Amino acid sequence: MTKIVVGLSGGVDSSVSAYLLKQQGYDVSGVFMQNWEEDDNDGYCTIKEDSMDAVAVADCLNIDIEIINFATEYKDNVFKYFLAEYKNGRTPNPDVLCNSEIKFKAFLNHALKNGADYLATGHYVNKTSLNNYEVLSKAIDQNKDQSYFLYRLNQHQIKHSLFPLGNLTKPEVRKIAEKINLPNAQKKDSTGICFIGERPFRDFLKKYMPTIPGKMVTPNGKIMGEHIGLMYYTIGQRKGLGIGGLGEPWFVADKNLSTNELIVVQGHEHPLLLKKELIANQLTFGCGVKPIPSTYTAKTRYRMNEAKCYLSYIDDNTIKLIFEEAQWAITPGQSVVIYDNDLCIGGGIIV
Repeated sequence: MTKIVVGLSGGVDSSVSAYLLKQQGYDVSGVFMQNWEEDDNDGYCTIKEDSMDAVAVADCLNIDIEIINFATEYKDNVFKYFLAEYKNGRTPNPDVLCNSEIKFKAFLNHALKNGADYLATGHYVNKTSLNNYEVLSKAIDQNKDQSYFLYRLNQHQIKHSLFPLGNLTKPEVRKIAEKINLPNAQKKDSTGICFIGERPFRDFLKKYMPTIPGKMVTPNGKIMGEHIGLMYYTIGQRKGLGIGGLGEPWFVADKNLSTNELIVVQGHEHPLLLKKELIANQLTFGCGVKPIPSTYTAKTRYRMNEAKCYLSYIDDNTIKLIFEEAQWAITPGQSVVIYDNDLCIGGGIIV
């Protein structure tokens, strides 16, 4: 019998995934991953609560569950990169790295070594066979599609992964959970970065990086205030600037690391917030084949709409994208993910 290990997070999506696979006759077991150890008692970390929910779900579904600590791997392969990027003025997306390095690498390797045929998760994504390759494709529920967060997965990872929710909408998943009386059927979706949870982001960063205040200036050099440290701001940020006065709101447009200045502009459509081009490196293409220079669509952050662009190569590991329409607040350190219709063909890190 095909053996499948499901990453049970304590949330409703992974729980319904486990149920669906068991209904299909597979030998299903669960694993709860503990990826973070510090701050467990500070009121924001939900690891204990989530693990209890995962155990309750496993009991409800009558499947075995194992709790495994990947905190060391997480710190070495995700968190160190996260801090280094912030110190260099960029805004990383650790959830992308967590998927490729922890869930679909450390966890997948553990599952396969212990006799599993596949790893399954509650991600909203599909996979499609194309020319003997397995390629990620968009979920039916376009509002929940999570292919953006999985674009770094390689062939080995995709081939040994299952995504039972790819053809379901979130409301349908909730209905299934309620119908079978899952204990977490009404549990709210988690938000924010996995190890930060709901806590104030600045408070978290201050524990790991010193504050280096500096001037907040307009592109013309007019001083508008003081920032608490460049790493605490991201391109397009509006809240927390403390710039009052009449007129349109103010936004972060750039960072000058050499002078420790935060460049701010007034108005959502300010020209410095709109760019038609970007360069990205650290490229990953899931099928291992680089796409030919051509027109595709791309997302520069998860909640932005795809935009038509032309892809060309600067060198073997660097691409240039030229968009038909200017994109708002393109941010160094974030991922740009490239699509060919519904296929997620890969992406890279914006530089």
